[in-house]
Amino acid sequence: MAEIITMPRLSDTMTEGVVAQWLKKVGDKVSEGDILAEIETDKATMEFESFNEGTLLYIGLNEGETAPVDSLLAIIGEEGEDINKIIEDFKVKTSEQESTPVKEEQPKPEINTPKKEVSISTQPTHNEEISDSGRIIASPLAKKMAKEKGINLNSITGSGENGRVIKRDIENYVPTVTTATSNLPIAGEESFEESTNSQMRKTIARRLAESKFTAPHYYLMIDIDMDNAIASRKAINELPDTKVSFNDIIVKASAMALKKHPKVNSQWFDDRTRVNHYVNIGVAVAVEDGLVVPVIPFTDQKSMTQIGNEVKDMALRAKTKKLTPAEMEGSTFTVSNLGMFGISEFTSIINQPNSAILSVGAIIQKPVVKNGEIVVGNTMKVTLACDHRTVDGATGSAFLQTLKQFIENPVTMLA
Repeated sequence: MAEIITMPRLSDTMTEGVVAQWLKKVGDKVSEGDILAEIETDKATMEFESFNEGTLLYIGLNEGETAPVDSLLAIIGEEGEDINKIIEDFKVKTSEQESTPVKEEQPKPEINTPKKEVSISTQPTHNEEISDSGRIIASPLAKKMAKEKGINLNSITGSGENGRVIKRDIENYVPTVTTATSNLPIAGEESFEESTNSQMRKTIARRLAESKFTAPHYYLMIDIDMDNAIASRKAINELPDTKVSFNDIIVKASAMALKKHPKVNSQWFDDRTRVNHYVNIGVAVAVEDGLVVPVIPFTDQKSMTQIGNEVKDMALRAKTKKLTPAEMEGSTFTVSNLGMFGISEFTSIINQPNSAILSVGAIIQKPVVKNGEIVVGNTMKVTLACDHRTVDGATGSAFLQTLKQFIENPVTMLA
């Protein structure tokens, strides 16, 4: 008996997925637990394994195609089994669901009256329905969406039953761009490149926009003397089987400072504020498609070496798209470090519902005053972005002072 495999919901925020790569092809034998494909979600690219056994009889999406959760992804059954009826029934069911009339746009019932010849314009209006017989077949929801987005239905090829234009056709519509016949640029020619936004990129855009325009951000900056931290790190790394980076020191210091200032480790919800007594720090990692934030659970309870090992492991898996959504959830605070790229200072957008994020700049040599004398010193600027709904200025400032003490004296974090 053939089994339909649909686009899985691989994270709690996933609404659609992209088939990044098929690892099986039509005709291949499939065992339970075999990896069928790699699916790109809004958070990561994940391996999708089969829960069925048999032969892969049908693939519903090509590599690179996007489809909503529960769309037809594949069919597994017995070799030679006729699946045409299964595919047809699934398409009809999907079409019926998408064409459910919108309340404010009920279609008028058709009345079997004698046909009359009418005069129609040869140029359709913006959303006029035209087909082989003078009408475009489109679901009411698709028509409504097309009208709202200013899309001409004539320019869309429907993917529904009998070429019906449905919701996903409107969502996936990309205007045709006329390209020059020659590849050689000429004077005054406007040239550009376009690429489809990945699920991750779209989610980053949505979440950061929501955070920036709903959380009242303000920023606190402080300079940290790194001379002692540089010497301490060198001494720590001389110990056997020990390798600590400056980022590990900063993450550990942040965790310990959060334990002393739990309001900075809080989270804002519409009806309540949660002050967390555990510390889960997210560490921002740049990947090809944007930014991911793997989370180190119970960061305050781990040594700098343990933190470093976890960050390296998750950063590597993030860049190879092997990080799971579960490993990017549950943070209470975030550290974003661009110091390794030579950035001296910057501000970040809070990863909601958290109340703060720390931006870490590069260690820079510059003249400083010590013991009344101007000497060359190593300093690092950090910036704390705070949500004013949960973290007042005095609270954020006290946190930064404690953070500064820990970073400037790493030995205090070894106990």
